[in-house]
Amino acid sequence: MEKFMIPPEFDLPQKGRSEEAVKRWRAAVGKLVKNRRRRFRYAADLEKRSEAKEQMKRLRENIRVCFVTFKAALRFMEVAGQGKFIPSEGSSVPVEQEVEPDYQNGLPEEAKRAGFQVHPNKLASIVSSYDIKTLRKLKGVEGLSDRLNVSLVKGVNTNDVPTRQSIFGQNSYTEKPSKSFWMFVWEALHDLTLIILIVCAVVSIAVGLATEGWPRGMYDGVGIIFSIFLVVMVTAVSDYKQSLQFKELDKEKKKIFVQVIRDGFRQKISIFDLVVGDIVHLSIGDQVPADGIFVSGYSLLIDQSSLTGESVPINIQEKRPFLLAGTKVQDGSGKMLVTTVGMRTEWGKLMETLSEGGEDETPLQVKLNGVATIIGKIGLVFAVATFSVLTVRFLIEKGLRNEITIWSSADALTLLNYFATAVTIIVVAVPEGLPLAVTLSLAFAMKKLMNDKALVRHLSACETMGSATTICTDKTGTLTTNHMVVSKTWICGTVKEVDSNESSKLSLASNISEKVLAVLLQSIFNNTGSEVVTDKDGKTSILGTPTESAILEYGLRLGGNFDEERGACEFLKVEPFNSEKKRMSVIVALPDGSKRGFCKGASEIILKMCDTVISSEGETVYLSEERASDLLDVINGFACEALRTLCLAFKDFDNDGSNEISVPESGYTLIAIVGIKDPVRPGVKEAVKSCLAAGITVRMITGDNINTAKAIARECGILTDDDLAIEGPEFRTKTPYEMSQIIPKLKVMARSSPTDKHVLVKISRSMLREVVAVTGDGTNDAPALHEADIGFAMGIAGTEVAKESADVIVLDDNFATIVNVAKWGRSVYINIQKFVQFQLTVNIVALMINFIAACITGSAPLTAVQLLWVNLIMDTLGALALATEPPHDRLMERPPVGRTESFITRTMWRNIVGQSIYQLSLLLVLTFEGKQLLGLTGSDATAVLNTFIFNAFVFCQVFNEINSRDIEKINIFRGMFSNWIFSGIMFATVAFQVVIVEFLGTFASTVPLSWQLWALSVAIGAVGMPIAVVLKFIPVGKSKHNVDSEKQHDGYAPLPSGPDLA
Repeated sequence: MEKFMIPPEFDLPQKGRSEEAVKRWRAAVGKLVKNRRRRFRYAADLEKRSEAKEQMKRLRENIRVCFVTFKAALRFMEVAGQGKFIPSEGSSVPVEQEVEPDYQNGLPEEAKRAGFQVHPNKLASIVSSYDIKTLRKLKGVEGLSDRLNVSLVKGVNTNDVPTRQSIFGQNSYTEKPSKSFWMFVWEALHDLTLIILIVCAVVSIAVGLATEGWPRGMYDGVGIIFSIFLVVMVTAVSDYKQSLQFKELDKEKKKIFVQVIRDGFRQKISIFDLVVGDIVHLSIGDQVPADGIFVSGYSLLIDQSSLTGESVPINIQEKRPFLLAGTKVQDGSGKMLVTTVGMRTEWGKLMETLSEGGEDETPLQVKLNGVATIIGKIGLVFAVATFSVLTVRFLIEKGLRNEITIWSSADALTLLNYFATAVTIIVVAVPEGLPLAVTLSLAFAMKKLMNDKALVRHLSACETMGSATTICTDKTGTLTTNHMVVSKTWICGTVKEVDSNESSKLSLASNISEKVLAVLLQSIFNNTGSEVVTDKDGKTSILGTPTESAILEYGLRLGGNFDEERGACEFLKVEPFNSEKKRMSVIVALPDGSKRGFCKGASEIILKMCDTVISSEGETVYLSEERASDLLDVINGFACEALRTLCLAFKDFDNDGSNEISVPESGYTLIAIVGIKDPVRPGVKEAVKSCLAAGITVRMITGDNINTAKAIARECGILTDDDLAIEGPEFRTKTPYEMSQIIPKLKVMARSSPTDKHVLVKISRSMLREVVAVTGDGTNDAPALHEADIGFAMGIAGTEVAKESADVIVLDDNFATIVNVAKWGRSVYINIQKFVQFQLTVNIVALMINFIAACITGSAPLTAVQLLWVNLIMDTLGALALATEPPHDRLMERPPVGRTESFITRTMWRNIVGQSIYQLSLLLVLTFEGKQLLGLTGSDATAVLNTFIFNAFVFCQVFNEINSRDIEKINIFRGMFSNWIFSGIMFATVAFQVVIVEFLGTFASTVPLSWQLWALSVAIGAVGMPIAVVLKFIPVGKSKHNVDSEKQHDGYAPLPSGPDLA
């Protein structure tokens, strides 16, 4: 049945789908779409994507040509003897004597008064075209900063920001204007079936006025128009609210902050507040926020693949100073002068096109498009058959009366009503709301998750997370608080507890010499990627990662001064921390002219690089194997206390007068071992327990010492005695088959590299068929985040590269938030199943009752207006009621849904078929025997019966909607009254039904009913509830996909027994 309802064209993976596959399913939908504008509103615009690809090709070619020209010009200048790239003002390097071009040509007077001496367009072209010659004429970055009236040390004056935005533009991209409410009304009116019905209504009014006069001749036509108006307005309001939710979420996605120097102080600002002249700090994982010129830095490696397509990163330095917006920092750190922002950058022009391409449809949206297409085709056949049967019967009856050649306007009106009924059957039969219900449910979930600190970047992630079977999580900051402090140290053979209340310097001074303390402080303050800064109020703060901040704070408490230590040394080489090497190194020139290297990082790795250790007198002592073993015991002792351990080491170099020194791999002297405390987050243990109950395996992947990792994992409830903990180097030596054998038991991987995480995710997905969620915060985590079914990036500790690769950003870096996303993912999946069950039941009954009645009696019991009202109940209102149900804790007591599990389950088919049989049997009995059963007589008996059938049918749907709140459990009322959306829609549906029957009879072809018939209508609908209970006792077998695996599940718990039944 699943293959019939969802053809292969509509079964697409979440990731890695080809453009041809997308085109195939859209072609499979064919012409049977009532409103293409609405159905595909949130679908990817393939034409815009194609335009973006062409623009990207042109952009890449332009950048490639400019880069080749730049390299040629640079080589020419070097050959010509102009090796010094940027001459200072007193330099003897010759500068071109020709008349300098007028860089101020066309510059507004406002800009000249503000002290700017270069036109924005000329400035933009210097960077985008790699114009090294012009930059040289302007005397490099110093000369350019003078023309921009900015200090490279103090940065932009805050008071100048509005002027700079006015002259050089804002750092924002052109976006499509938001649609107004009336645009959604206009789009709703593009429904082809509604247009046909409007035409029918107009013709009906014209014919009615001619035959029946005013005002009676208008009733049928006005009734249809009013119903269409109601459908359009409700649809437009729902769609408009969805668009506002997506707009708000889109704003959150674009919130990126950068570190800049303004008013002489380093501060964090939004990229949208960036202006030309800003001095921006760049570090590993950052996205370059605007075009600019390199000012200073160390080992700055830029990945330009997003713009140029080239996978080889570019080393940025004085001779290669150009930085382009949209590129990413792969390694190193540096400062840049912003020269171009917003739409003047190549990235800005590209983003304008890319933003219109839209997002890929989610797998559920595509599947339900397939369901809608199949049901729509069936509905079209029934509509044509109904119209044909009614028309043929009408013609036969005219022939029997010998009136086949006599035609009146009344006959035309009858045929027109038949046609309107057939069109309305198509309106009801084509479940346009199915794929749109997914969007509605996802938008609702995304909005709620945003409030719960989870920013969903891709719609499909929220949907897929409901099927997650494994979560591979980082330790630091996710399972722990990321509020780090040095709590234990080993220095000169002595282990010390670091008391946060006392002065550490006093306790250390009694055991070590000032010489050791001086080396320790040099190591702490010079070998760091963080900074100690003072704000305008004189308050000192540390900017950097929590680990770095903890060590710097320790150094400050030892009495060290960050600025003095940094100012006393000249940096010769810097190797920033790298997750592959797990260490950071610097080489500096000391005040006496000697050179010294510092290294810190993973304790075991640094210890292996040391062959001496510093004594308490400051002398270097040989590090014997026995002593190294003792130090390893110290490290393991710290780790068993769940402390993150780091080693600090140094090495002195021979003074040969050369500054070209490479960072050594050995020969270091060990200074200290530090143990950093990072407590487990509150609530993590409960969140892990919830995952295990839900059939989700939690694995910790960390770069820390294995003993630290095991201690934290046990505290969180991840690791038990039967589970496996392994180190990354051991894991990567195994074959893929061996990995697949140990992964099911693997709960902790320590000292892992990003490559290990990527391999683990890949094997879990491909060989074990797991649905994998993975967390990441570093630049090198991007491949694993891409490979996983759902990638989570950390909002606080995560780099921009990681966030861009992720599907969900965890704004509070909390593991409990990830579990909450899983709960909402399950809720979305099950809510859509509820809605599909409800809508398919209405579809079957509405189609069959009209068709059978038309065949037998020659008239349809449900008119066009009534069917339009039923369509509104089951489509927009039904989606609002069922697709927005909030999750409950019982969702995390069910196993996850398997990859191959059918969406429309056997349980759902049981409920659909059972309810359809009851409703259809009842309505058919009423249609043929209703007058006798109800004792209806008189001229209005037929009108009363048809109204009663319509009323009973609507109440059947109202109670069936309540039944659909839980597909398996008997207690369908749990949480219903606390869900104001559901309760409000139920109340509004019943209230409007009363209005239609009692007061709008002339338009809706109804007559007022007695209270007895009202009570009977409600009772007939309510009988569906005990029938639903009986149906839930009928066992259904597992699908064939589910026989061999207990993990694969239809999304619902087995039917309970005894006290748990309710």
